[in-house]
Amino acid sequence: MAVKQYPFFVKSTVVLFGLTLLAYALLNLKDIFSPLAFALIIAILLNPLVNKLKKNRLPTVVSIILSMLLGVLVLGGILYFLSSQIANFSETYPVLKEKFHTLQGQLQHWVQQEFGIAINKQLKMVNDGIDGSKALVGTALGSAFGTLGLILLVPVYIFLLLLYKPLMLNFLYDVFADEHSKKVQEVLNQTKLAIQSYMVGLLLEAACVAILNSTALLILDVKYAILLGVLGALLNMLPYIGGIIAIALPVLMATVTKDGFSTQLGIIAAYAVIQFIDNNILVPRIVSSKVQINALFSIIVVLLGGALWGVAGMFLSIPFVAIIKIVFDRIDELKPWGKLLGDEIPTNVRRISFRRKKSSVSEKIVEDTN
Repeated sequence: MAVKQYPFFVKSTVVLFGLTLLAYALLNLKDIFSPLAFALIIAILLNPLVNKLKKNRLPTVVSIILSMLLGVLVLGGILYFLSSQIANFSETYPVLKEKFHTLQGQLQHWVQQEFGIAINKQLKMVNDGIDGSKALVGTALGSAFGTLGLILLVPVYIFLLLLYKPLMLNFLYDVFADEHSKKVQEVLNQTKLAIQSYMVGLLLEAACVAILNSTALLILDVKYAILLGVLGALLNMLPYIGGIIAIALPVLMATVTKDGFSTQLGIIAAYAVIQFIDNNILVPRIVSSKVQINALFSIIVVLLGGALWGVAGMFLSIPFVAIIKIVFDRIDELKPWGKLLGDEIPTNVRRISFRRKKSSVSEKIVEDTN
């Protein structure tokens, strides 16, 4: 039976309508989908350990619980380390606050001298900005409740995803025809291995960057070097945007705690070297090279993720686009989209020759420049 072919404008309209519905659902159901997204990534990381425990003849439920407990211990150790560093920061907070007010006064006098804006007017502008941001208090409370829901729901989701994994895999096999079952199995196996290697590589890269950041800040004698180094490694998972914030934090700390600008310049130089090492050595060797996303789409998806789900969306956007690229690369009909997301730039552009009338003078000039 012949397959009915629809016009391009009909297909494009359906696709755009579907994407609009998807964005609407993601925006309005973020409290449900956000914990599920985190749980899916963690479940993918824990799945090899669960399979290994099951091979040792442990029941499925016991294997899942033991794997989750190990994950909780690792996460708890990281949180304990960060909390101890934050506790040390709180002890010297009054001194830092006093130094910050001193720098603020110097900045106000500088603005008054250079731009002629009186200090009272500067304070009024700041107060107006604070008053305008009071509406963000409700948003902050909502984020706090969202975080609480995240903590409570994620373990439940992880357990259920790992428990019902055979059910979901069988569903995928049943959806497709029998003649495509081998292809489905191949895509699922390759996708699973690629996602796991990508996520493990991403965590190893973050650990290496944290060590490099902390070492550089310790050499430069920046206060709370380890805390700032670890935060910088976490922010480094946000392409380009996170890197700027990661540099700004230690520079701000050095400005508050030290005199002069030599330390700040040293921080910028050190972080530039670390970024070069990360981009040219760590990422190609540690992170799966087949799932690198190009800079254009990295920035776009991070901004879209932030618009949909806030900070959680910014962190989740890159791993999920990487997962989408992995799937695209393994399905023939979707391979062009996978190439579009990737960072491999072709050496030449495919051109289609066609007849046309004689070029004008302006067209010849443009063609020569191209």
